[in-house]
Parts: sequence; C-alpha cells; structure tokens
Amino acid sequence: MWRDTITRAFPDAAFRDPALPADVTTAERELGHALPSELVELLQESDGVVGAYGVDAVWSLGRIVEDNLRFRSDPSFAGLYMPFEPLLFFGDDGGGDQFAFVRTPSRPDVFVWEHEDDSRRWV
Repeated sequence: MWRDTITRAFPDAAFRDPALPADVTTAERELGHALPSELVELLQESDGVVGAYGVDAVWSLGRIVEDNLRFRSDPSFAGLYMPFEPLLFFGDDGGGDQFAFVRTPSRPDVFVWEHEDDSRRWV
C-alpha cells in the first residue's frame, strides 16, 4: 500500500528491503515507546524511502532510533531548542528540516521541525 501511494506521488522514489518485526520491537524498546502504526506499516514495506537527490525522505529504522536518541540526549541541544522528547523524527527534506510525529500528546499528525528557527509546523 505505502509503496504504491509513494510511487504515485514521487515516481523516482527508491525503496529498501522491509524492516523485520523483530527489528521494530527492538527499536521500540530502545526508544522506550511504541512507534506510530502508520510508520511501522511503511517500514515493514520499505526500511526507509530515498527521494530526489538521494535524500532519505523517510529514514531507516536504525537511523530513526539513532537520531531520536541523540536529539533527546545531546546537552548542547537543550540550550538551543525546545525539547525534542515530544517528537519522533522519521525523515527529512535534505536541507536540515525534519519530519516528525508528535508523541506527547499522542496524535497522528506529521510536523516539520525547521532547524533555522526551531519552529514546528503541522503539514
């Protein structure tokens, strides 16, 4: 389903092998929370999506874990940005802005975090 939807909107998108259910379970344990069901469905079809110019529009499961843990724990970010704990980053636009689900409060919407001014915009 997700591959078809993405291919219709972005014919040049490239896909990867699916993430395994055991890998999703491990990622959720490492992050300390469940992943949104829509994201899990996508990752189980393709462990990330590569867009134009090789941009990881949707990150691999490994990068989702790595980047979220880093953003939530890097002490230098605490003085620069609003807290990242309420967000779950899962991709980016290649220019520094990142796509995220809001974890707290739980909602199915996607936001863009704009790194230049630390704004979070609903899309």
